[in-house]
Amino acid sequence: MTFTAAEKAAINALWGKIAGHEDQIGGEALERLFLSFPQTKTYFSHFDLHHGSKDVQNHGGKVVRAIGTAAQHLDDLDNALAALSELHAHKLRVDPGNFKLLSHTIQVTLAAHFPSEFTPSAEAAWDKFLAAVSAVLVSKYR
Repeated sequence: MTFTAAEKAAINALWGKIAGHEDQIGGEALERLFLSFPQTKTYFSHFDLHHGSKDVQNHGGKVVRAIGTAAQHLDDLDNALAALSELHAHKLRVDPGNFKLLSHTIQVTLAAHFPSEFTPSAEAAWDKFLAAVSAVLVSKYR
């Protein structure tokens, strides 16, 4: 997927605000995922899923840091996310539909944390970006 200069700028500008807060933002996004789509909890039976748990915050931070890696490699998402794609498809066997659900809860979390920065154009860029990330992560399922 190709991103315009304006989309890249919007993605990177918001990433600059997210960086340093990965555990908090990722943890909140995962909590929203688990509350809104309880079937997604099945992959985390070994986690403490209570509000504010370290397990959720740590894993949420890993997710958001991976998104940060992707944001730094917008022109080469396939290579930047190759290892994660293999992991999710072949070892974890995560339902591919969950990536779309998580993308939605990430966007809701970003809108809640950065209301003035999450403009309609930023939202569109992030929606496209997270859809591209999801597409790469499910590419190994075929």
